[in-house]
Amino acid sequence: EEIEETNIEKKFNPKTEIQLSDAKKIDPKYQVGDEIVTPLEIPGEFGRMAAQTAKQVIIQKIREEERLKIFEEYKGLEHTLISGTIQRREGRNVFVDVGNTIAIMPPEEQVEHERYNIGNRMKFYLKSVDQGSRGSLITVSRADNELIRLIFEEEIPEIAVGSIEIKSIAREPGSRTKVAIASNEENIDPIGSCVGQRGARIQTIIGELNNEKVDIILWDENPAKFIVNALSPAKVIDIELDEKNKSAKVIVNEDQLSLAIGRNGQNVRLASHLTGWKIDIVTKNDNKSNIEKAAPEPKEETTMEVNDDNNSLIDNQETETTTENS
Repeated sequence: EEIEETNIEKKFNPKTEIQLSDAKKIDPKYQVGDEIVTPLEIPGEFGRMAAQTAKQVIIQKIREEERLKIFEEYKGLEHTLISGTIQRREGRNVFVDVGNTIAIMPPEEQVEHERYNIGNRMKFYLKSVDQGSRGSLITVSRADNELIRLIFEEEIPEIAVGSIEIKSIAREPGSRTKVAIASNEENIDPIGSCVGQRGARIQTIIGELNNEKVDIILWDENPAKFIVNALSPAKVIDIELDEKNKSAKVIVNEDQLSLAIGRNGQNVRLASHLTGWKIDIVTKNDNKSNIEKAAPEPKEETTMEVNDDNNSLIDNQETETTTENS
């Protein structure tokens, strides 16, 4: 223990320091700054159980620190894109090696028909990091819309720096995705930037999604234009908006009807989710026939007169009454 003078204006620490007066009681030769060495009595032999207990406590403390370190590391990566390798499957759950720990991908975060073979390396959306009784519980996803957003940010620098903004995403995982984008700078073509030279950028994104179809849609503040763009590649003739109910009637030619609706209604369904509007697709002929049905049919006019003498109704007739004076 270090000896400290009582008249020095330094915060006294009784755990590591001793007053000079107390030190001199032990040995008058002690001066300020000297160290006092106190020998500890050590038993001749520790018991086997005591040694085993000490070992277990030390190992437990080390594991707790390791778990805390892993939790803090991956908590900082929450809601980001992370690479991992498929390690194993247990039931419907897929376990992914993400570096220093193992993450879980439950069934609801998996893409239907996507194959997760052991050893496959893929990109995942790190959805959540929680502290469990056995350590960190890390959940990753391949089905979340944020996976699309983060892959676009990684592959397209203009999105990463904010020159191009992703406005909305509509996705049916494993099948098709529509991404609405807008440029924040006049001299940047958002569609061209996302597609890349000879389609290089979009092909890389499609490859990361295991050939999931991706439609890049130009966002517009005008709802009608945005809906027309969202229904691409179908060509729209006209559109009628009901802003109160946030619904739209879209009119297309007969040959564009199936393209606008899409297989099993997928195209119009994704467009509706992308824009936030309820969309009804009709053909030009259907719309015309509906208008004709809605128009009232002309009716024949009938003139009716009342005869005061007999209170009878006479249709379309003129009656002359002569009164004789007697």
